[in-house]
Amino acid sequence: MKISDLFALAARNLARRKGRTALTVIGVAVGTCLIIVMISFGLAMNQANEEMLASWGDLTQIEVYGGGSGYAVSIGGTTVGGTSDERAVLDDAMIEDFLKMDHVVTATPFYQPYSLNGAITAGNNGRYSTLGLYNMVGVYSDALSEMGFTLASGDWLSDTGNYGRDVIPVLVCEQTGYNFQDTRKSPSSANRYRYYGQTDAMGNLLPPFVDVLKDDLTLTLSNGDTENPKEKTYQLKVVGSINPDTSKGWWTQSSFILRIQDLKELTKEYEELADVDTGSGGSTYDTVYVKVDDMDNVEKVDEAIQDIGFTTYSMTQQREAMQEQVAQLMLILGCLAAFSLLVAALNIINTMTMAIYERTREIGIMKVLGCALGKIRSMFLIESGFIGLIGGVVGVLVSLLASFVLNNLSAILAMFGAGGDMSGVISSIGGIYMGSGSAVSVVPPWLVLLALAFSTLIGLVAGILPASRAVKISALEAIRHE
Repeated sequence: MKISDLFALAARNLARRKGRTALTVIGVAVGTCLIIVMISFGLAMNQANEEMLASWGDLTQIEVYGGGSGYAVSIGGTTVGGTSDERAVLDDAMIEDFLKMDHVVTATPFYQPYSLNGAITAGNNGRYSTLGLYNMVGVYSDALSEMGFTLASGDWLSDTGNYGRDVIPVLVCEQTGYNFQDTRKSPSSANRYRYYGQTDAMGNLLPPFVDVLKDDLTLTLSNGDTENPKEKTYQLKVVGSINPDTSKGWWTQSSFILRIQDLKELTKEYEELADVDTGSGGSTYDTVYVKVDDMDNVEKVDEAIQDIGFTTYSMTQQREAMQEQVAQLMLILGCLAAFSLLVAALNIINTMTMAIYERTREIGIMKVLGCALGKIRSMFLIESGFIGLIGGVVGVLVSLLASFVLNNLSAILAMFGAGGDMSGVISSIGGIYMGSGSAVSVVPPWLVLLALAFSTLIGLVAGILPASRAVKISALEAIRHE
């Protein structure tokens, strides 16, 4: 008997008992549908979490904080850092060590000279002035583009550019102009200040006092001594502006971004001017940003930096916690769905067992005619496999329909005159975040194929016991069976 004959015979046998076959198929379909829908919920939750975390911060960025303990790590077969008796410090040498690590794209310190006294001014006679120099940050100029920042206009800072004596190149942000106040207005006057988003009586957006892309900017360092004042002035040359990206840092909204060597030079100049030691001359940093090539490698790099002795923060840490929460929830839901497939498997066993009792005489005749026991076993396994496959196909189709309905529930309800945003229909399940507009159910192609394979396997496994029973039936007794 050819394999094609076995398939044809199995199909005819199932077709002879349409009612029983249909009920068994429905059981498999229900189990398959439940499993797909449950897994699709988990995939949708993970996708929503990824979108949420991406809006909170760069998933491939690690923030490293100063401090640390002794360290000695091997990078590329070479030991870098110090001995276990030395304290790890977050300085330029350490950043070079970070850059040697696998999967690290770039790294830059985030340096703010809080101790500087002075202001940035613009307008006639310095009419418009900042409250201080707190909004200046220093970074590696060659790291910005690799960190994923984008230019709104102009060019990046350059370490090789010749900008002139006492001229400092800077990048500005969208809201940098709102740092300035009108010094000719009373400190108690509301007209002294401009805030981003502020409007006039007509609802028109008020521009900042200073157009940082066009107006001349002067940075003045002061020793703060009223009796013996000393000052040092620099011209700020705006070479470009960057697009705000709060996912990479709040400072991308309204800061003056300088090359780190310029900011260190300003700190040194201020210490000489004021005859003080600020203790923040830029030899060490409070924060360093490390960019990783892929979020799947962030954990590995994060652990390597922690092994050195530094404290780190990355969105991956929250991502792992969320994924673990989703995995626990999906395990519970998956177990519930698996019970329905277990019931379906028992139903298949019952259906095939009944088929064997009804076809005992047929089995006996096949044995007398010399049909191999393996062929008889294969015939029943094919029948049970057919039930699993057909049930799987039906279950997949129903689950795809259910996924479509869930993802478009708001639009469907609107068609029938019902309003309301239903995008968060399962947002309360297990406390998992499902943002507005997020997909409730995600069914990728691999899940469809996996479900079909699993349902077919369930059918084959469920058919093993009845098929083995069929081959053990005595041929003579089977022929005498009525």
